This record gives sequence, structure tokens and C-alpha cells, in this order.
Amino acid sequence: MAAESDFLRRVEQYYSGKLRMHGATWQGVDWNSMESQHLRFEQLLKVCEPGEPFSINDYGCGYGALIDYMASRDLRFTYRGLDISEAMLEQAREIHGQRQGCEFVSAEESVATADYSVASGIFNVKLDVTRAAWESYAVNTLHKLDCWSAKGFAFNALTSYSDPERMREDLYYGDPCFFFDYCKRNFSRNVALLHDYGLYEWTMLVRK
Repeated sequence: MAAESDFLRRVEQYYSGKLRMHGATWQGVDWNSMESQHLRFEQLLKVCEPGEPFSINDYGCGYGALIDYMASRDLRFTYRGLDISEAMLEQAREIHGQRQGCEFVSAEESVATADYSVASGIFNVKLDVTRAAWESYAVNTLHKLDCWSAKGFAFNALTSYSDPERMREDLYYGDPCFFFDYCKRNFSRNVALLHDYGLYEWTMLVRK
């Protein structure tokens, strides 16, 4: 879809600019702290079976911060990161390229099925795209995550329950009830909505 490729190109420019400004840090992927970045990872990884080795696709991987988080918790995993920003992928390969069982790709055609797929923050920055068009993109992306995941997938979004005076026009605030219902009807009976971890966002876990 031409319109989608156009606005995703502008989103890519946005994040590549953040990386140039802040480097491979939580600021470089537009989070407000390392603590909140790790808290998001903690929620997303709840989709995984505890104690079991697993394979995972990280959609919108940035510079690969999830790898360090999982390694710090002694998780056993193989990893594939996908990002629309070549600058992010170059940084990720520089940091993690020597790590066994990790690879980074830019083409969706290069993504193979894994046990799990996660997407953190990829729906937040919509710039001037209409809500309807962005929501259509988000739903299409969920179908991709479903296809790439044998055991389940997880994603997050800013919440439509945010304080109105703090909401920004260039950000997307997803209705968790809409996405919960959509996931239940289209992907699995086993869906969990996490909206209780202190951030203005929610995380959805879809287990197959």
C-alpha cells in the first residue's frame, strides 16, 4: 500500500534521527528512561513459557536492547531482529553481531516462524497519519506477528486512557478493549491484557 510505505518511511526517518542524536540508548529509540524500557520488556516476555529455551522475533528491534535484557536474566534463546531503520540495524549488528544465535534483517520476507514474536513501541509514533489509517496498519501488523509465531506473540501501545491534557497529536493511543476483542476473535482464545504496570500504556499477550 503506497500510503503505508510513505508514512513508514517518515517514521523510519524519525527514529534514525533519534539514533543520530542519542546513540544506542533508550533515548535513541525514544523511550523516557532505561527503567521504563526494561519494564516493557518484562511485560512482553510474559508471553514466553518460563524456564524453557525459545526462539523469538523482535519486530521493531532498534539496536537490539531486548537481547541484553534477556541475557541479563539468563534466558536461553535464539533471536531475529527486524527494523525499518537501516541505521538501527547497523548499530545492532555492531553491538550484537558476534553473539551466537542472533541475526538482524530489514526485509519481512527474511522473517521465519519463531516460537514467539514481540513488538515494543512500534505503534506509538504516527506523526500526522490519521487514526483510521494507523489503526489499519496496526491490525495488519498483528496478522504478520500471528503468522510468524508458533506459540504466541505480544505487543504494546500507548493507552487511550491517558490523561487528555498530556496526549499528543503525533502519537497513537490505542484502545485496549478494541485490541483485546480483535485478538480474541481473530487469533486465540488465550489473550491477556496487562494494564497495571504504572505506564501510560498496555501490553497484550496472545498465547496459542
